[in-house]
Amino acid sequence: MRRVLASLLFVCIVSASALAAEEDKSTALFNGKCIGCWEHFLVEDDVEKADVWSVQDGLLICKGEPMGYLCTKKEFTNFKLVVEWRWAPDKEPGNSGVLMRITGDPQALPKCVEAQLMHENAGDVYGFHGFEVAGPEDRMVRVAGHKLGGDLLGVKKAAGNENPAGEWNKYEITLDGGDLTLVVNGKEVNKVTDCDVAAGKIGLQSEGGEIHFRTVSLTPIEKDE
Repeated sequence: MRRVLASLLFVCIVSASALAAEEDKSTALFNGKCIGCWEHFLVEDDVEKADVWSVQDGLLICKGEPMGYLCTKKEFTNFKLVVEWRWAPDKEPGNSGVLMRITGDPQALPKCVEAQLMHENAGDVYGFHGFEVAGPEDRMVRVAGHKLGGDLLGVKKAAGNENPAGEWNKYEITLDGGDLTLVVNGKEVNKVTDCDVAAGKIGLQSEGGEIHFRTVSLTPIEKDE
């Protein structure tokens, strides 16, 4: 009996150590204080970053207009990303997205894969400008020559799990090789395969509707050589 208890204790200690080690690798992309380390693109050249994005009471506030995005200076390939967001209380919810593996020239919708944030559509996935994504045929979206997204592929969510507009939501996004898994408020809502694998920046979109972020943290997934 003592040996069994000792074995269980050892397993618990090892598991806790592994979890702590993983948490230690987590990086807060938004520190609740400033966004000076983020790059940006806006479709209107005469609009300043501060006119669209600001930090208030520890929250990253995006006004939603004009269209564009904040993005990291560093590029990432495989990672777990946690994003907490809400639509501005007492305002009409709108559209936004988490952009990943951004490559190519900056534009309204850059070449990347998007985890959708549009109200009531969180969990949808889109690949812009030829970025490959795949999923069940009955949930696939295909658009050739989209005005902003070029040749566009999408995978609609299997189920929704958003909270009412104005309440906080939590995205847990895992992008590992060609596989992309989206969890909204603890429930898996989409799993996408065959994503293009390339290092790219991570972005938060301005696309209509004031949206708030309080957590943007990343844990890299290390690959064996």
